[in-house]
Amino acid sequence: MNYNVDEKGYYGEFGGAFIPEMLYPNVENLRQQYLKIMAEPSFKKEFDQLLKDYVGRPSPLYFAKRLSEKYNTKVYLKREDLNHTGAHKVNNTIGQILMAKRLGKTRIIAETGAGQHGVATATVCALMGMECIVYMGEIDIARQAPNVARMKMLGAKVRPALSGSRTLKDATNEAIRDWINNPVDTHYIIGSAIGPHPYPDMVTRFQSVISEEIKWQLKEKEGRENPDYVVACIGGGSNAAGTFYHFLHEKEVGIIAVEAAGLGVDSGESAATSVLGKMGIIHGCKTLLMQTADGQITEPYSISAGLDYPGVGPMHAHLYKTGRAEFIAVTDDEAMQAGMVLSKLEGIIPAIESSHAFAILETRKFRPEEIVVFNLSGRGDKDLDTYIKYFKL
Repeated sequence: MNYNVDEKGYYGEFGGAFIPEMLYPNVENLRQQYLKIMAEPSFKKEFDQLLKDYVGRPSPLYFAKRLSEKYNTKVYLKREDLNHTGAHKVNNTIGQILMAKRLGKTRIIAETGAGQHGVATATVCALMGMECIVYMGEIDIARQAPNVARMKMLGAKVRPALSGSRTLKDATNEAIRDWINNPVDTHYIIGSAIGPHPYPDMVTRFQSVISEEIKWQLKEKEGRENPDYVVACIGGGSNAAGTFYHFLHEKEVGIIAVEAAGLGVDSGESAATSVLGKMGIIHGCKTLLMQTADGQITEPYSISAGLDYPGVGPMHAHLYKTGRAEFIAVTDDEAMQAGMVLSKLEGIIPAIESSHAFAILETRKFRPEEIVVFNLSGRGDKDLDTYIKYFKL
C-alpha cells in the first residue's frame, strides 16, 4: 500500500485538483515546477539555512519525565512550539515563499484560523519584502486578537471573512476568490495539507522535516530511529502530515491522529471529520467532509480555532480509510484538561490544538516500555484568553 501521493495527485481515492478554470494555469504551473524547484541545490541550501538560522531548527525532542511517570509509558515531545512564531506553520511558509520567488510571484495571500499560519505567512513576507494579505474569519479575529496584532505589526493586511460560520472555511473561500481575481502576480500560501494537488504533497514535504528530525533524534536518545507510536492533532492536518511522513511505510510504527470532538461527536457541535465525514469536494480536493444528506457543508465546531475545519487533508482521509492510522476524537473539556496537565507537570503551556493530542493519554493505554512521540505543534500564548475563561484563572 502506498501512502504518498501518486502522479495524478491522489492518495488512494482522495485528492486531485477540482478548481475553477481561471486557476488552472496557476495550479498547473505549480504542479509542473514544485518538485524540480525543491530538488535544486540552491533551493535546498536556502531552505535549510533559513530553517536553521531563522526558525531555530532542529526543534528539540524532549523526554517528558513527569508526564511519562503519570501515564506509565515513555512520552517524548517534538517541540515545534519552540520554532520562531511559536508553531510548526513556519516550516511550510519558508518553503512556499522561496517557491513563490522562483515562480516570479510578487504578492502573497493566505488564510488562517488560529492565526498561526497567518503570522507565519506575514513573517516570511516581511523577511522577503513581499505584499501580504491574510483572510481570517470574523469570529477567529475576535478570539485570536494577539495573532491579529502580530500580523499587522509584520506589515500584513488582515481581511475579515464575514460569510458562513465566519471561521477558517470561510477565510479559505475568500482567499480562493482573491486568487481567481489576481492569478498572474499572486501565490496562495495554503497553510494546511489540503487544497488542489500539488498543495497537500508540497505542504507535507515542507513539514516532513519534523519526522526527519524525530528519526535521528530518537536514534541519539534511544538507540533506534522508530518510536512505537507518533501522535498529532489534526484539523486540515499539516502538523500531522509532517509528523507521520517518514513513518508512513514503517509498519511497526503506530500512527494516531487526534481530532476535535467539540462538545461531543454526536452533539452537532463537533469537528470529528473521520467519524462524521463522507466523501466530498472542498477547496479544490476530494476528501472526507462533514456534510448534510444533500451535500451542504456542515459547520464544524471546536474550542480550538485551528481544528474547526469541516474536512481533513486527502492524505489523512486515505490513512483513515485504509486503517493505517488510528483516529481518536477528543472533546473540548478533555483537551483543556490535558493542556493544564502538561502545563503543571512539565512547565509547558501548549496550544489548545496540541492539547487535543495529549488528551488521549487519559484513555488510550500504552505499555511502559513503549516510546510515544507527540508533536507539540504550537505554544499556548495565543490561547491564554481561552484558558483564562475556561479555568476562570
